[in-house]
Amino acid sequence: MPEYLYRVRPARAGFYEAPTPSEIRAVDQHFLYLKRSAEEGTVLLAGRTLNEDPSGFGIVLFEAPDERKARRFMEEDPAVLAGVFKAELFPYHVALRSSRWGS
Repeated sequence: MPEYLYRVRPARAGFYEAPTPSEIRAVDQHFLYLKRSAEEGTVLLAGRTLNEDPSGFGIVLFEAPDERKARRFMEEDPAVLAGVFKAELFPYHVALRSSRWGS
């Protein structure tokens, strides 16, 4: 199945220093959405950089049958829907995988 990657970045400056209660709820839902999708086999990898400045970002590597469904998956991410994160979609292909990551 085709692979895609989406990158998320906070939509507002100061997110890392002082998230609002609604942003915290949206990020919690974002995590649950990705966790459920990983358990179902759609999400292959998800995580974020640890720098909490404007260069910070998160990525989600996942599978989807086509770009339209990939875009919908990204846009249905609760933190993207809530406007907490801005997201960009990229077609992607894993060229190499360590044996430590399984098959």
